[in-house]
Amino acid sequence: MRDRLETLLEFSDELPDLPESYRARRDAGENRVHECQTPVYMWVEVVDGQVEIYADVPRDAPTVRGFISLLVAALFGAAPAEVLAVKPTLLTELGLVEALGMVRMRGLHAILHRIKSEVQRAVAKAG
Repeated sequence: MRDRLETLLEFSDELPDLPESYRARRDAGENRVHECQTPVYMWVEVVDGQVEIYADVPRDAPTVRGFISLLVAALFGAAPAEVLAVKPTLLTELGLVEALGMVRMRGLHAILHRIKSEVQRAVAKAG
């Protein structure tokens, strides 16, 4: 379990900075994941058939930041079908439930759900 947390903490340093084009919208409170206690702002788009994820998470929330960074690393550039195929049990499969507790898990589930919902919405709109 400790190894998983350490990996998550390492990923927290890898989250790219939020592009300038989204910063004013973040500052205006747009696209916050309200289900997460940590102030997480996230944009998910499908551009030329590839998923793009941009997020802003405070550095003082390394587990949440690490999880989002992991998702960005795994899903940025993926086809929408690949993102939609991510199982809702991902957090359990990663062994994070025991390590992080239920309150954090709710927020992390909400983040994954938001990504998949935004991709689904973009696919339906392009449809």
